[in-house]
Parts: sequence; structure tokens; C-alpha cells
Amino acid sequence: MTYSFGHNSFGKYDIVRPWLVSGKNDVPAYIPQPSYSQTSIPDNGPEISEIKDMYQIECMRNSCKLASYILRQVNTLIKPGITTDALDKQVHDMIIGNGAYPSPLNYRGFPKSICTSVNNVACHGIPDNRPLQDGDILNVDITVYLNGYHGDCSNMFQIGEVDSEGKRLITITELCLKEAIQICKPNERFCNIGNVIEEIANKHNLSVIPACLGHGIGTYFHGAPDIYHFANDYSERMQSGMTFTIEPILSQGTTQLEILEDGWTACTIDNSRTAQIEHTILITDDGCEVLTF
Repeated sequence: MTYSFGHNSFGKYDIVRPWLVSGKNDVPAYIPQPSYSQTSIPDNGPEISEIKDMYQIECMRNSCKLASYILRQVNTLIKPGITTDALDKQVHDMIIGNGAYPSPLNYRGFPKSICTSVNNVACHGIPDNRPLQDGDILNVDITVYLNGYHGDCSNMFQIGEVDSEGKRLITITELCLKEAIQICKPNERFCNIGNVIEEIANKHNLSVIPACLGHGIGTYFHGAPDIYHFANDYSERMQSGMTFTIEPILSQGTTQLEILEDGWTACTIDNSRTAQIEHTILITDDGCEVLTF
């Protein structure tokens, strides 16, 4: 329930620990919902990467377009003093208002509609009643379930005046994602996504957190292929019609995370800050399309 002030080689920022989490937001019965909305147990995604047909691709375009639209609205809501819980409620209402279901809600029991990861929280931060502070950096992860398909994206937000090291961390993470997307095309090996990202991160003295992967996406929230953001030799190749996320997390310090007692919040063990940015990608006949632009 408390947090402390950090000012060290990683920069000047608050070290975050979970505060109070409110109850779940309701979803009206008329909103089409994934199977886990009641059971908390998702259906298994495919073990082999799915090649989508034109109808499936158009469905993905629609869900991803909504996810990216909602994420852009977050920028107008964020300011010092707002809680991530209040942010969650406003985003929840926007998603429902557009006829979609917030995909994280009750996914394996996750209690909220978005993920909000602040400073040293690397991923899966649960929105709570901590007010955002001047100098915070914040990842907001939006996934929507629209007409039977998930669309997934996330971005970094700066609260007030962020120090130079925080700004640099975000800039290099943006560069990693941009360069990884640029290599995506038919017959490209998936391993080269991670090879590109780790090379750039290392060049700038930042670390890639290996525990967090991108993933295939469709009628399922997570499925094949696994997308590794670190250097690897995974042999599968991209094919036209595949959809998947790329979502690297870069750290100022360690690559090691601890999962807190809530079972979700993943923090760096040295309290270094992290940044993550995510897009959903479609492989096309001659390259790729970023569905969440």
C-alpha cells in the first residue's frame, strides 16, 4: 500500500507497489463476451500458427482499429493526480460503449479491464487507487474483444515532467518496436524480431526482459506463434495471413522480475524502470500491416 522515492543511477521516480484495488466493472449482458468472462478459463489458442482468410482478417482489422482508437483517447485522460482505477473505469466505459468487451477482464481471473504498469512495474499492473505522480512513466495495455476477435496494443505515457533517463528508455523501446516491425514479411524467420530488438537494446545499454512474449491473436487472446523479443534461433517463418503481437519490454537494469502476491503484478527486482509498446501485426503478401496504427 506504500511506495518510496527513488533517485539513483536509473533516474528520479517513485518506486511503485500495489495500492487498493476496487471491485470489477460490470459488462452488460448484450455485449458479446469471450468464454472466460464467466469461468475465468480461456479456451486454448491454436498450437500451430493460424493462417487467416479475408473474412478473419477484416474482423481483426475492426477489433484492432477499436483498440488503437481507445488507446489514443487515454492521452486525453492522463494527468497527475488521476488514479489508474479511475482510468480503468473510463476506458471500460468507452469499450462497452463501442459494443466490445475489455479482453483482460476475468482472463484467468484478472480483476480489471486494462493493465496499467507504472515505473518499476514491467507488466500486468492492476489498476488501483494510487494517484499518478509527476515524473511517472506508465504503460497502458488495451485489448478489446469485438465481434468475436481480439485486438491488442499498448503505449507509454509520461506524467508531467519525466527525467531524461525515463524519456530515453521510452524512445529506445519505440525504436526497437519500429525496427522489428520493418523486417516482418513472408518467409522471414520469427527469431529475427528478437535479434533486432536485443541488438538495439544492447547498443543503448538497456536490457530486454525475456519472460514477456508476444503472441498469436484472433478469436483467441493468446495462441501460436510465441514471439521472443530477445536473441534466439526459433526456426518458424512468417506467412501471409498470420496475425501476432510484438510487445518488447526494455529495462534500465535487471532482466529479472518478481510476481507480487496478487499473482499478476510483475516488478523488476532492482526497482529499475521499464517501458513496453505493443502493436498487432498482419503478414501480407508483400510485407506487413500494422493493424493497431
